[in-house]
Amino acid sequence: MGAGSWGTVMAKLFCDAGGDAVLWGRRPEAVAAINERHENPDYLPGITLPETLRATVDPAEALDGADIVAVAVPAQTLRANLAAWGPHLPPDALVVSLMKGVELGTSRLMSEVLREAADVPAERIGVFCGPNLAREIASGQPGAAVAACVDEAQARRLQAATMTPYFRVYTTTDVVGCELGGAVKNIVALCVGMAVGLGFGASTQALLMTRGLAEIARLGAALGADEHTFAGLAGMGDLIGTCSSPLSRNRTFGENLGRGMTLDEVIAVTKQTAEGVKSSEAVLELARKHNVEMPIAEAVAAVLYHGMPIKEAAISLISRSPKAERYGM
Repeated sequence: MGAGSWGTVMAKLFCDAGGDAVLWGRRPEAVAAINERHENPDYLPGITLPETLRATVDPAEALDGADIVAVAVPAQTLRANLAAWGPHLPPDALVVSLMKGVELGTSRLMSEVLREAADVPAERIGVFCGPNLAREIASGQPGAAVAACVDEAQARRLQAATMTPYFRVYTTTDVVGCELGGAVKNIVALCVGMAVGLGFGASTQALLMTRGLAEIARLGAALGADEHTFAGLAGMGDLIGTCSSPLSRNRTFGENLGRGMTLDEVIAVTKQTAEGVKSSEAVLELARKHNVEMPIAEAVAAVLYHGMPIKEAAISLISRSPKAERYGM
């Protein structure tokens, strides 16, 4: 559900793993291109999609008889979309979040929104995450992800539906850890991008990634996540991929800000959703509820929404009063 870059790649994975997939998209011209030319030219130009993949603008048609429903819409639109899709969700389907954000106003994780807005029980909600840049996976480069569900059998079901010769999938029951890793790493990537735009090198980028991982782990611990999750694909792996690659929309967004563009100017030239931009304040609200310090997230939100100059934010991060934290964590 969602014909953007990652929704399209997920549909391709389902097909490459031997399944049949239907891709729902809002725009008739995009759906026609997928059905007639086997290409999504707006998001993945030049990538040939499987002939077994079909697309539709009708959500009822897309959801009819589905065993697995993968949701790939912007995080802040999920609740509204579910209001329209809810009546059509198959009662026994595994509903999988591909989204990496936190809902504004409620600080809800996407799995929580699925439970509230669509009345999907926790054991039928999955999360699929990892260091996956859409174009690289679409072109068949080796990759991996984590399939998470509180019901281990359902996690294995998602694993079986997405494993291909070029793509490996691991399983976990730590849904919260996977969701937090995916959401917060986007904010860290914005900060790394700003540093790159300012001309800072690998040492500064490594500093921000390491400290960013510490923020993710602290929030995860407060919410009951498994600390081991953050050392794996859903934590460190996703963080490194998103912070390091120019293909990352959040890093690129931050880089444009660091080079001097205004927030409105960057939004105008950004074709795809940079989830960290809207999730930053929601993540901070969640952290404050649990008394967790997240200075990188604070700095990013200050730049985005409170007018703090980027250089001032950088100085504020470096000049923070040191605490007795072991091993740089």
